[in-house]
Amino acid sequence: MAAAALSVLYVVLGAFDEWYVLIIGIPSLALIVLGAWYAISRSGTVRILAVALAVVGLIAFIIVMIASQTIRVLVISGALALLSIAAAGYALPAPGRKTEGPAVLRARHPVLIMNLKSGGGKAERFHLVDECRERGIEPIVLTPGTDLLELAENAVARGADVIGMAGGDGSQALVASVASRYGIPHVVIPAGTRNHFALDLGLDRDDVVGALDAYSEGVERTIDLAEVNGRVFVNNASMGVYAKVVQSPEYRDAKLRTAAAMLPTIIGPDATPMDLRFALPSGEQSLTSQLILVSNNPYNLHDLRGGGTRARMDTGVLGIMSLMVRGATDMQKLVALESIGQVDQFGGWQEWVAPDFEVRSAKPVEIGVDGEALTLQPPLQFRIRPGALTVRLPLGAGMSPAARTVKVASRTTLATLWRIALGRQS
Repeated sequence: MAAAALSVLYVVLGAFDEWYVLIIGIPSLALIVLGAWYAISRSGTVRILAVALAVVGLIAFIIVMIASQTIRVLVISGALALLSIAAAGYALPAPGRKTEGPAVLRARHPVLIMNLKSGGGKAERFHLVDECRERGIEPIVLTPGTDLLELAENAVARGADVIGMAGGDGSQALVASVASRYGIPHVVIPAGTRNHFALDLGLDRDDVVGALDAYSEGVERTIDLAEVNGRVFVNNASMGVYAKVVQSPEYRDAKLRTAAAMLPTIIGPDATPMDLRFALPSGEQSLTSQLILVSNNPYNLHDLRGGGTRARMDTGVLGIMSLMVRGATDMQKLVALESIGQVDQFGGWQEWVAPDFEVRSAKPVEIGVDGEALTLQPPLQFRIRPGALTVRLPLGAGMSPAARTVKVASRTTLATLWRIALGRQS
């Protein structure tokens, strides 16, 4: 950032009398540097657009400097801009950076439990049973009426030293709880519908078979688990609006249509207030909320469409979010902010972190735990279990989308860089 500022300053000093050089040179220089920063810290369409803008800026900068015969300004400002870009490449996580962790040897008795019907039959479609046998992995097929926890417990009792699950996130959580209890690594195979847990671990959700490489050659990471009233979850637990929707029998077959049909009766002006009582970070007691989300480590949340991801899963804290909508005006503001991905700017939005959290109610609480519909007796006691699980990932695993995305000009980034510059822990 200092090099970028010096680059612009030198253009101003070197071409002070050439107004057209300033008008074209400074914006084009800014395009070069900012475009390069975003190209370094983003992926996909944003990265392509950033590269294109940086190239446009570069062409414009070279043309105006040559036309004005300010070659010295071109060389020195260009060098400072390149220094800024090189420093950004060092400071910002690259989109393709791989998961770090100690390399591990092949498992002696690897086991994979799989739900053949999960994710529309992904395990069957990718022939996971045959793939496991070819790789020396014991396949265990979950059949209707079978207790998943019992299957996992029995596998460990027979000597499994690495246990995996091919299924949805609710199933991943149950098998992860067994792996955590016995201190053995857990392998995540993204054979569910959305596979949010796999996404945040940096796995390619489209490469179901490739995830099996974790059993032979991989890296291990220690992450946290969360629990509510003793039940482990790997992603999040929600109460209020989302929990009501998840409870609907039609939800799994038509998620968006079911949510749209139910929302007016849940949070509309005639809706009955939900009995969900908890303490806000200020210490104030909240008597109700339309939505409470408690997550295993905090999410980057900017909308309510389930697109949030976590940069890390080893911070040792729960992420907690509550949403309160009071009347039609609030609803209009919420919808407007949601449409531009800025729902966290809504006045009724509260977001904080804590190692534990309690929700009280006068009646049983409907809750969605990793997408599974449950009803639990209050009070609901949430807590984080730091470093509770070792996950084994293939060598090709990348990073969570949240870990790849850096807001290069945000106050958080600036404050972090300043602390690093002062030699303090980031």
